[in-house]
Amino acid sequence: MSTFRKILIGTGVVIAVLAVTGIAVHQSRKGIVTVQTGKAERQDLASIVSASGEIRPKTYVNIGANAFGKIVRLYVKEGDRVKRGQLLAQLENVQSSADVNATQAGLEAARTDAIAADAALNTSAADLNRAQSDYERAELDWTRAQGLFKDALIAKSEYDSQKAAFQTAKAGLAQAQARVAQAKAQKDSADRHIAQNQANLTHAADVLQKTTYAAPYDGMITNLPVREGETVVIGIQNSPGSTLMTLADMSVITAEVKVDETDIVNVRLGQPAEVTIDAIPKKTFRAVVTEIGNNAIVRSTGVSTSQQTSASQEAKDFKVVVTLQDPPENLRPGLSATAKVTTATRKAALTIPIQALTVRSRADLKVASGEKSEVQAAVPSAEASNSNGGDKEEIQGVFIVRNGKAEFLPIQTGVTGTADIEVLSGLKPHDEIVTGSYKVLRTLRPGTSIKIDNTAPKKEETE
Repeated sequence: MSTFRKILIGTGVVIAVLAVTGIAVHQSRKGIVTVQTGKAERQDLASIVSASGEIRPKTYVNIGANAFGKIVRLYVKEGDRVKRGQLLAQLENVQSSADVNATQAGLEAARTDAIAADAALNTSAADLNRAQSDYERAELDWTRAQGLFKDALIAKSEYDSQKAAFQTAKAGLAQAQARVAQAKAQKDSADRHIAQNQANLTHAADVLQKTTYAAPYDGMITNLPVREGETVVIGIQNSPGSTLMTLADMSVITAEVKVDETDIVNVRLGQPAEVTIDAIPKKTFRAVVTEIGNNAIVRSTGVSTSQQTSASQEAKDFKVVVTLQDPPENLRPGLSATAKVTTATRKAALTIPIQALTVRSRADLKVASGEKSEVQAAVPSAEASNSNGGDKEEIQGVFIVRNGKAEFLPIQTGVTGTADIEVLSGLKPHDEIVTGSYKVLRTLRPGTSIKIDNTAPKKEETE
């Protein structure tokens, strides 16, 4: 046999051996899935609800026009800090000032008339007293004359004279009484004129006062949409021409954020929060939840559901206000902010990565034949499954590594953190669980042989 033939035969034998070896290795690796794993560990866990919004002062007021008129003077500009009672703006007040002066003069005249009426009343009262005295004297004379005339001691002429005097005194008394009543009526009228003029003066003074605007409390002018020379009108809130300026109390600063409806049930008053502001990067401010809205807000329109006439299936948010504890001096209303509210905390909780959590239906967990494994025995029985929705019911759990295979273990979960979730039952510390990849976890079946590869995974292509 030639050397070439020997080499050819040897090469063929080597190729055949390699082929058989490759087929054997392929068959041995058939059905093995490569996974990443992790450990169930104890650690402190916090549940965080994150929401975005904007910075707002806790107390602010839109100072609106209370009278129609032209702005003759603005004493402040946007960004100024003012004190309580400080003058902010002045409207034209020529007519209102004239009305106050005229009403004041009318009030003084009414008071003078009241003094005159009081003097007239006193005079009438004195006349009444004199008439009363004359009447009493004439009555005595008339009574005496009647007795003397009966005894024929006086003449008929004197008797008639005493009678006439008595009747005159009686008429004079009635006249004096009428003058007193008239004087009292005039005094009452004068007093009412005083009250009327005082009311008119109060009205005119109020109109005049509404042309001058002062700060109701210490704060900062955050909005000044008007200029000197413009005419303002009395109108509805926030309408053009009716708002002079916005005054904000910057001593208490809040962040008003919108929390998703799925998270609002976990938010409570007094919970701590951390606020970050886009304009102040790399700095976090401590805060606390102080207000929670009761009405949902439609996310697309920003309108409260209580103001809608029909139901909406759109996503909804709830307003939550967190108060900053140490706000910086340079904050401005309207700055974008993000609040992270800590809704729950757990100390030394048994946790697993969130991505390890998966669900399987009962049909996927049924054992085709043979005895159930220790892990599969944790799944409720078939009788229980029939009472709870049958094979379509989904069970929450994780895959753990047992003897080189992935076994499904149902668990109960608690607080959800940023990347980890609390395990209440079903796992023990340091149990090795399958954490990835997502593609593998989605299709992994109980009992599948696995190969652990915890090196940095390659970027998977999006299906």
